[in-house]
Amino acid sequence: MVTALVAALAGAALLAAPDPASATRQDTTAATTTTSGAPGARGGSVGGVRAVGAARGAPAGPGYYRGRAFDTCEAPSLAVMKAWRSSPYGAVGIYFGGRGRGCPVQRELSRDWVASVHAMGWRLLPLFVGSQAPCVISTAKRPFALGSSPWSQGTREAGEAVRAAGALGLDASSPLYLDIEAYRAGDAGCAATTLSFVRAWSREVRRLGYVPGFYSSVETGVRDIEAQRRAGTKDLPAVMWFARWGRPALYTETVLDPQAWTPHARIHQYAGNVSEAYGGRRLLIDRNTMDAPVARVAPTDGLKSPLSAP
Repeated sequence: MVTALVAALAGAALLAAPDPASATRQDTTAATTTTSGAPGARGGSVGGVRAVGAARGAPAGPGYYRGRAFDTCEAPSLAVMKAWRSSPYGAVGIYFGGRGRGCPVQRELSRDWVASVHAMGWRLLPLFVGSQAPCVISTAKRPFALGSSPWSQGTREAGEAVRAAGALGLDASSPLYLDIEAYRAGDAGCAATTLSFVRAWSREVRRLGYVPGFYSSVETGVRDIEAQRRAGTKDLPAVMWFARWGRPALYTETVLDPQAWTPHARIHQYAGNVSEAYGGRRLLIDRNTMDAPVARVAPTDGLKSPLSAP
């Protein structure tokens, strides 16, 4: 997902955390909701995702998943997803929209694909790669740099994300993860423009009934959003997906306050561009450990059994 995170690779010193390889899958299907109170001891305006009883007549909130997840540029075939049920992973990131996607074609991704892999037991992490920071590091992402109206651009792209999610059968209350690739650290103007876009996107996604999540490098986007949380800024994402390649550190990442982005509101991408094979099927993936919301998937009438996939 972030090929430009050279500065955040394994050489960074991280506190010890349990190896996700030893983690057991935990899929919680109880209704949940995002909290509005401060998640950390020093205040803030974003909360985690906590389990609650669903109010009568109210839409159910997202479920959450705790365990290992992977993401890969293009959604794999149903046959590959079936084979990978033998893997230690229980959730998969899907790049469902945005003008900045590295693999915009997505030949397999469809409403039936979403319903089929969900029926296999996979939990889904929808990723939206839209406009990027004006000082984005990756040369491949520079054509998608933000313009002069980041707030309106964020609002517009949030609507695009919600429409794309709905078309794939990702129901309201699903998390949608905004992917902001690593950008030049220390550039205050660039950071301010990017923050405006992220806040507008998050506010509109939340208004439209979905849960706004955020993915970025710990040394740029994540550090800047955490600083805004400490300052009490409103309209921030509800879930933090942070990239630092090295040892898994879901709850011990030094950039984040230990009480921030909890409960059920963290994903750590700890390795990238790794080749793995299960059931005779090989993929190039990024590795993640998580305790965070996953998509709610609408039923599809006439769906073929996913177990019949070749």
